[in-house]
Amino acid sequence: MCRTSCDVIWRRTAIRRTMNNRERRQNRVAAFIHDVWNCGREEMVGGYIAKNYTVHHDPGDPWDGQILNVADFIARLKICRAPFPDQRFDIQNMCVNDDAVTICWLWEATQAGDLPDFPATGQRIRMSGATHYLFDFEDKISGHWQVTDRLGVFQQLQKNGSITRALSGSRRDGSATGAR
Repeated sequence: MCRTSCDVIWRRTAIRRTMNNRERRQNRVAAFIHDVWNCGREEMVGGYIAKNYTVHHDPGDPWDGQILNVADFIARLKICRAPFPDQRFDIQNMCVNDDAVTICWLWEATQAGDLPDFPATGQRIRMSGATHYLFDFEDKISGHWQVTDRLGVFQQLQKNGSITRALSGSRRDGSATGAR
């Protein structure tokens, strides 16, 4: 195979372009997590996600398998953040390839709002997970695959609810506890 100087320059440029795309996507995901999920900046959603965002795989998420437009995504953001307004994702690791960015994260938040069967407790909840973000041809995030420790969250909510009820002197059925 004959290599010309143009061939070598083209390959170097292609490698640089790939690295730049990877770095740009890595930075985009980190900024998206910070601005949208940690800070709740709804007005910034359209700058990060594609017009059609697909929740490819997210068991336990009400939006699993759905395609969301920007307005739908903002509605999802509001609903997800409402009980946990101080939530924080701490990215532990990031893997980048040509088409996607995968992050491993730790999440922590105070349950400040009610969830079905779990009234607000003011207690901290922790969770870990991994999210694989996909990109479209405009370099916008077009969807995700995600696995999270929802069972661990459920167990913490149950435990926190028991602690809160014990401290308030009431049982699960609402009747008072202690001597009468």
